[in-house]
This record gives sequence, structure tokens and C-alpha cells, in this order.
Amino acid sequence: MTALDVASVILLALGAFVAFTSALGVLRLPDFYTRIHPAGKNDSFAQVLVLSALALQAHDVQTVIKLALIGGFLFLTTPSSTYAIARAAFLDGKVPWTKPVPATPQPGKTAKPQGETPAGGSA
Repeated sequence: MTALDVASVILLALGAFVAFTSALGVLRLPDFYTRIHPAGKNDSFAQVLVLSALALQAHDVQTVIKLALIGGFLFLTTPSSTYAIARAAFLDGKVPWTKPVPATPQPGKTAKPQGETPAGGSA
């Protein structure tokens, strides 16, 4: 295994990891606008990593140039398309998620965090 093979494996593994975390972000985040962030930013980075690994394994310059052009095209168009999709959703009336504000305690009273029991007590 040559140094180029090792570098390709590392780039492919990093690309797969970034793509996996992007998929987790799409599954776990609460609304459309927060989900589109990993879909746009992380996926374009993962694509560039994978294309770089492929370029290291290419045997001719033409293939490397084609892969570089594909990577540049994806790197430029993915954020633009993500913006266009988010803008279309906003214009369609999709409301962004807002984090719920915790209740403020009344003067003279202390707020007890939800889910906790008093010291030594049982729920």
C-alpha cells in the first residue's frame, strides 16, 4: 500500500464520516431550516473529500481535471441551491422553529427545574 493509497483511504473515510454526520443532522434537527444546514454545507464538504480521494487514485491528468471541475461545480452550486430552497420555503410561509423560552419565576419564588426531585426524595 503506497502513500497515495493511504491518503485516499483517509480522505474517503473522512468524506464518509462527514456525510454520515450530515445525515444524522438531517434526521435529528428540529425543523426544515436547521435541517437544511447540514444538508448543504456538510454534504458539499464530503463531496470534495471523496472527489479528492478519487483524484489521488486517477492515472491520468484528464481525470484529475474533470474531478476538480466537478468538485468546484458542486462546491459553488450546493450552497446556492440550499439558499434557493430555504428562500422558497420562507416565501411559502414555512415558519422557523424557535426555542421555547423557560418560564420565569415569580418574585420571591424559586424555579424548580423540570425532571428533578428534591434531595433524598423520590419521584
